[in-house]
Amino acid sequence: MTTDPRELLQELRTQAAARVESTGAALTALMHDREGANDDDEHDPEGVTLSSEWSRLSGLAEAAASELQQVDDALARMDAGTYGVCARCGTAIPAARLEARPFAEHCVACAEKLGR
Repeated sequence: MTTDPRELLQELRTQAAARVESTGAALTALMHDREGANDDDEHDPEGVTLSSEWSRLSGLAEAAASELQQVDDALARMDAGTYGVCARCGTAIPAARLEARPFAEHCVACAEKLGR
């Protein structure tokens, strides 16, 4: 695992972007499958419903898009020279928090107050 924050964020960005692309492609394929069915819950009795799969894939796509945005925001803070500084109180974000959550924008105390 890399210790350079920018490299780590770039790796996370690549992974999140790949998940955005793959879930988008899966949703497109599922939409195509749904077009041919009168009832979107017509399925193999052993498998999941199309509606359930749509919901699952939508959740995964939203999570990937959210992570991608968080990483992009962290890279922008890095470029602005504010990476590692709490956006709420202005104190330094502990290195251990940044290692665990490289796109953190709040220190632990502020994150707890904000429920993040």
